[in-house]
Amino acid sequence: MPAASNPYRVNVRDLVHRPGEMREKSLTFAVPEQLGAAVVTVPAGTELDLDLRLEGLHDGILVTGEVATTAVGECVRCLDRVELPLEVEFQELFAYSQDDAYDYLVHDDHVDCEPVVRDAVVLSLPFQPVCRDDCPGLDPETGERLADVGPREPRVEIDPRWAALEGLARDADEN
Repeated sequence: MPAASNPYRVNVRDLVHRPGEMREKSLTFAVPEQLGAAVVTVPAGTELDLDLRLEGLHDGILVTGEVATTAVGECVRCLDRVELPLEVEFQELFAYSQDDAYDYLVHDDHVDCEPVVRDAVVLSLPFQPVCRDDCPGLDPETGERLADVGPREPRVEIDPRWAALEGLARDADEN
């Protein structure tokens, strides 16, 4: 994504090489690309709130952040739409030099929080989201939502080998 249109990119010019300096920034923007690829995701266009604390250190900029957004998907039991509020925290050091063994660097007096936010959000998404903890799911025979249908009497499965005897039992009851 081009640097000019990257909403995750934060200017840290006033903190570079100033150990002990600290700034706080709050960003709110629409997620440019979907986060996640499983049963539940944060779709592109979803509002994301990003609260950052940026601290100048000798080696780089320490970024501590809180992400708040909403993930959507399907309940794995009944297939209803699920919206899950998501709040995630992260902390990462963006180094000044590639000589240091850090994953992220300060580039042109900016830090790009996109990979850090993406990792934090995607790792916090549930593998099997449910609409509610006691969701009964779907009827295995009809496919109806059991929560809508209500309790049913259990069906008695008769072994087909005994089906002929059932006819005899019915005849005996009728006499």
